Amino acid sequence: MFTDRRIERHQLPVFLKVLNRLTDQPIGYLGNLSEDGLMLISQLPMLVGANFELRLTAPGPDGHLQTVDITASCRWCHEDATPHHYDAGFVLLRSPPPEYRELVTALRSYFSFRPVQTSA
Repeated sequence: MFTDRRIERHQLPVFLKVLNRLTDQPIGYLGNLSEDGLMLISQLPMLVGANFELRLTAPGPDGHLQTVDITASCRWCHEDATPHHYDAGFVLLRSPPPEYRELVTALRSYFSFRPVQTSA
């Protein structure tokens, strides 16, 4: 049986929380994100068609926790493969702040495969 790993496994040291920006209460965790939207994983279903004021929390470049505020509309929601969890897709309603774009770039870089540098 093959047991040697050829590609380094990337694991997030923390889950990236998503909060309700108006109440500062957690509503779920970031499943994925792009320049135009995100997927939220939560323990409650999200109301499709509703607009949400969201706050993402993530480690910043200096190691301190940073927050990114966005306004998004829930486009879909369905039960996750994990019991009692739901996946919901959101589209951004306003141009995101630069910190959001930086988060997208940082996560894309972190989880991308890069060619191995070899000396010629």
